[in-house]
Amino acid sequence: MFKVGELIVYSTHGICQIDDICEKTYFDITKKYYVLHPLDNLKLSISTPVNSKAVAMLELLDQAEAKTILNSFGSSGIEWIEDSKQRTKTYSEIIKSGNRKGLAKVVNTLLRKKYDAQLENKKLVDQDLKLLISVQNILYRELAYSLNTSFESILEEISNSVHSKMKVSSTV
Repeated sequence: MFKVGELIVYSTHGICQIDDICEKTYFDITKKYYVLHPLDNLKLSISTPVNSKAVAMLELLDQAEAKTILNSFGSSGIEWIEDSKQRTKTYSEIIKSGNRKGLAKVVNTLLRKKYDAQLENKKLVDQDLKLLISVQNILYRELAYSLNTSFESILEEISNSVHSKMKVSSTV
């Protein structure tokens, strides 16, 4: 169980601080809840049951784990699924799990598809682009926090890693 004041990763909002742990009653059912807020949105207050299975609440990555995930962008991502509905469903399940290695693979794949599309003067499909931006915001902010750097430097490092890997594979 997390403690008041602790920073955690809430799967749909990224890094959040736990402000309170209290009991709340909804529809005559009393449960213990975490009350938290995203670090990048102090006005938003989120209440979620302590034992909720609906969303992932995870401890922040330590520096070694963050470096491992950052380095994983030099490898290929997850399998591309041609059917857009199935792709969105599968990738969303990975994202909802909060598994950072899975998140990194999804971002890696979507970034590669985005760059491929740009080479053909096209754009990534809107739902894929929205998914990419959402996951980048959550994952990159956590990596930046864990590695004591900025979101922008993580963005740049990952972009460079994916670009250089794509250049190597296209010349082989």
